Amino acid sequence: MPVAASAIYFLNLRGDVLINRLYRDDVGGNMVDAFRTHIMQTKELGVCPVRQIGGCSFFYMRISNVYIVIVVSSNANVACAFKFVVEAVALFKSYFGGSFDEDAIRNNFVLIYELLDEIMDFGYPQNLSPEILKLYITQEGVRSPFSSKPTDKPVPNATLQVTGAVGWRREGLVYKKNEVFLDIVESVNLLMSSKGSVLRCDVTGKILMKCFLSGMPDLKLGLNDKIGLEKESQLKSRPTKSGKTIELDDVTFHQCVNLTRFNSEKTVSFVPPDGEFELMKYRITEGVNLPFRVLPTIKELGRTRMEVNVKVKSVFGAKMFALGVVIKVPVPKQTAKTSFQVTSGRAKYNASIDCLVWKIRKFPGQTEPTMSAEVELISTMTEKKSWTRPPIQMEFQVPMFTASGLRVRFLKVWEKSGYNTVEWVRYITKAGSYEIRC
Repeated sequence: MPVAASAIYFLNLRGDVLINRLYRDDVGGNMVDAFRTHIMQTKELGVCPVRQIGGCSFFYMRISNVYIVIVVSSNANVACAFKFVVEAVALFKSYFGGSFDEDAIRNNFVLIYELLDEIMDFGYPQNLSPEILKLYITQEGVRSPFSSKPTDKPVPNATLQVTGAVGWRREGLVYKKNEVFLDIVESVNLLMSSKGSVLRCDVTGKILMKCFLSGMPDLKLGLNDKIGLEKESQLKSRPTKSGKTIELDDVTFHQCVNLTRFNSEKTVSFVPPDGEFELMKYRITEGVNLPFRVLPTIKELGRTRMEVNVKVKSVFGAKMFALGVVIKVPVPKQTAKTSFQVTSGRAKYNASIDCLVWKIRKFPGQTEPTMSAEVELISTMTEKKSWTRPPIQMEFQVPMFTASGLRVRFLKVWEKSGYNTVEWVRYITKAGSYEIRC
């Protein structure tokens, strides 16, 4: 169920009402007194952002020195309510020059009332896009002296932009060179045991796009995901020959994606917003291709010496390379002296984080550089507990490689004028939480 808010209040830190708007008559106008008495005066503001008092629920969030409180008398979607608050604050900031506090509300209360009437109807959230609302609510807010003046001017045909099916893109865009940039950015999360077995492994990815296209183009994106290829083979009545297929989990799309066509054809079809945006997010839990394998060996020689040997093998193609590779090997706090031997890159001891830090600026594929270190420790009488070894951490960035195996099969751009486009596709894999126990 959506929010169905009965009222919304803007309070300062003392509990004084700055602005309020009643959307339904199922709550009284004195509900803010119940919030002030049962929550603010009892100093329970930081305990839980959702409270039930009597027959009403209070959802509240603090932004700067202002509390935004939504009062609901029925069972409502809490996540939707907080999402509405976040989007509303972003809308107000776009009108006020980036600031949202008590002074901004007092200086722009007329504009806020007008916006509150547009972004919520009878308690249900409506369009909160600043680009669309600025087309017909052209009043400028009192801006902070430190903020820059707006450069966007209202475009003509505002009614079509508000009521049309494509509210995220305005008409009349013209570019001399029509280009589309697509980036697949993935983060690898790994936890490996000291025996080499994988305890946890997944990939979180997102597809970022930057479009500079004229007119109102229609884009179609094809990936090598399992569902999409199976649907395509059914439509063509013959098996597909697209190589490896992957199974995407937890896929979320931008609002521009035509979900009806995706459900029927399993292709990502959309009219893109102008500029940069995030097309989709996904997660992979099966068949992850790890870009690196780390083989550590740590020997404690008595109480004053340690030997550390770390071998890192890059398992991606020999023609590719990783950038900014950093391997952090934890050592005890009583480390006094270290000496290193590395076959590639540089290594040093960082006392602030108690780690041996091995950095390789450019790491080619199918190579196995090693690091050997001798660590001298200070023997202390008070140190009776055995050293608990934290995991080895790794940072990297591998261009033109995807740990999930996701690939773009095609990216088609159609526009009624028939202009030519240039498509750029790039793959990047980064380390999210890449840890190896030793």
